[in-house]
Amino acid sequence: MIITLDNITKRYGSFVANDSISLSVRSGEVHCLLGENGAGKTTLMNVIYGLSKADGGQISIDGKAVQFASPKDAIAAGIGMVHQHFMLIPAFSVTENVVLGLEPTLFGDRLDLDAARKRVRDISAQFGLEIDPDAPLEGMPVGIQQRVEIVKILYRAADIMIFDEPTAVLTPQEVIEFFKIIESLRAAGKAILFITHKLNEVMEIADRITVLRHGKVVGEADPATTSSGELANLMVGRPVSMLVSRTEAKAGDVVLALENVHVTDGTSKLALDGIDLVVKAGEIVGIAGVHGNGQTELIEVIAGLRPIVDGRICFAGGDIAGISPRERHRRGLAHVPEDRSIAGLAVTMSVAENMVLDSYYEPRFSRFGRIDWSSVRKAAAQLVSQFDVRTKSVDASAASLSGGNQQKVVIAREMSRPIKLMIAAQPTRGVDVGSIEYIHKRIVEARDEGVGVLLVSTELDEVLALSDRILVMFDGRILAEFDSRTADRSLIGLAMAGVVTQSQTHAPEIAP
Repeated sequence: MIITLDNITKRYGSFVANDSISLSVRSGEVHCLLGENGAGKTTLMNVIYGLSKADGGQISIDGKAVQFASPKDAIAAGIGMVHQHFMLIPAFSVTENVVLGLEPTLFGDRLDLDAARKRVRDISAQFGLEIDPDAPLEGMPVGIQQRVEIVKILYRAADIMIFDEPTAVLTPQEVIEFFKIIESLRAAGKAILFITHKLNEVMEIADRITVLRHGKVVGEADPATTSSGELANLMVGRPVSMLVSRTEAKAGDVVLALENVHVTDGTSKLALDGIDLVVKAGEIVGIAGVHGNGQTELIEVIAGLRPIVDGRICFAGGDIAGISPRERHRRGLAHVPEDRSIAGLAVTMSVAENMVLDSYYEPRFSRFGRIDWSSVRKAAAQLVSQFDVRTKSVDASAASLSGGNQQKVVIAREMSRPIKLMIAAQPTRGVDVGSIEYIHKRIVEARDEGVGVLLVSTELDEVLALSDRILVMFDGRILAEFDSRTADRSLIGLAMAGVVTQSQTHAPEIAP
């Protein structure tokens, strides 16, 4: 079986999301679609899966033209899609999730769960998925939930399988197991379209590679004859360094210390359970872990956005547990939030306005109780130049910028003043390879200037590349600590899944 796309075009008003894209995927092949966020990958997948209708071009399966009015049509044609955010119901069992919408019945329309369980077991055994048909989904590890999604599309006899950023929420060990599953699917003759922005994964799993940039195909490659650097250059359109250049840290005094910190998730459940950590001036402390293990609450309690239940938070020598976010800002705390569109920017406001969101009240920008817009625009223009923000004007809305340039606005705002501590939460989420290179450089520069950096990222490669010390969070606790110079990636991955040895257990240093 082969699926072919010929000149697929998709427009949203005057914006062309997909511009005459052509590619094909054959049976027994993993075809990786590589591109930055905003390159048009997800739009193209939505067209293939019947979620969006193309404005031009043709999809063919085995040489026969097809048209999909909905995902139901795509499923009937043998296409299955595992979305980045799983489409599962936590209260249901594995089998109930798999058969939902396609339930087998007995006489009188009675549900035949026995037949469904048997088929789930058969599919699981055939592809090495190792799933218990009767297991409840709630509380199941993310990697196993993903297997349920795979069983679900195999149950519907999919021969063409789309995976949209499938490793985004997996631990390193889960990624290894997932790639074994991909190998079994390839061996069974499935045509696999694998969407990602992770170059190392592309090099490992792909048979063929297509690179998108700004909605267009800009190159095709064979992993046997290309390199990560060449692929990065295609993605961005210029040479990009994939290495983070940094010298050994020269740690100074403690700037941040958390002692036995407890925080709830808004109910009575503990989101942080006895957190102890120290960040010193001139070092980067990386927090690794699968998303949802307390990282968000940790960031928010340090920034003053969430109340502390018990424990102490000391910043620059004083307890700040009862101090407002503005006062923490004044004392030298910078915060790059994990979601720039929700907590980092007011996207309908201008670049200049966003540059002073946390400082508009300062004397340099305020006169007689009114904002001095001339001073604001002048300062914003200087930051746009200094931090390489690509915008047609400081008066342009933040919404008009690319993801990478939006992130640069946040980083410019937070680093444009004397700071002692920088919380960098998911600092390169959803940005292009070129912007990642730039943002990493600025974080290392801050460290070298004596700033303490707390880096929180679900990208283990990023944590390993930037951190001087690595702490692993699991279930609201810091489970293990590693020296980045000697850190073993596989041991970090195990700790992310809750498995540690005594030698890796986090032994916190208490601030004086």
